[in-house]
Amino acid sequence: AQIGAGAEIGPNTVIGPGVAIGRRARIGARVSIAFALVGDDVNILAGAVIGEQGFGIAGDASGPVDVPHLGRVIIQDRVTIGANCTIDRGVFDDTILGEDTKIDNLCHVAHNCVLGRGVLVAAFGGISGSTTIGDGATLGGRVGVADHRTIGAGATLAGGAAVFQDVPSGEVWSGYPAKPLRKWLREAAWLSRKAAGTRNDGE
Repeated sequence: AQIGAGAEIGPNTVIGPGVAIGRRARIGARVSIAFALVGDDVNILAGAVIGEQGFGIAGDASGPVDVPHLGRVIIQDRVTIGANCTIDRGVFDDTILGEDTKIDNLCHVAHNCVLGRGVLVAAFGGISGSTTIGDGATLGGRVGVADHRTIGAGATLAGGAAVFQDVPSGEVWSGYPAKPLRKWLREAAWLSRKAAGTRNDGE
């Protein structure tokens, strides 16, 4: 491994062969880092696991088989990764966290995901494999994003949203399943009126 000048490594942290840690990075206690390149001024809090194999499964007549992962995790400058997060390495391509991205505690980023610059992910967020998130997007707490989705730059996903479709840039989505916020609010109001037994079904 290569450790940059001024980097701080916490107790009981394991850094695998071939890993590069940038200058002034701060790595907390009990962190595991493998198959990763970590930029300058990165902050990784205690218990995070970076670069383990993701949930890639192939099946045949004999049953499910784990798919080998050959990619890396690329963590660009000034990224923060919260305590007990897991960031999977890519299968063939790399998993990438862009500059100034901030990830809260207890989040998961699956294999082959690409997060742009300045992405914010609140606690308990889960991003499934091969998803792309544009610059400046915000994911509220407990947001789940399905695999192979694209979240546009500047989009906002409200807390608890379950995202099964691509989200255009700049839009705000909410709900389960997630949809544009205004549509979700109209539907919630209509359901509330129906449940209350009112006769006015207009929007």
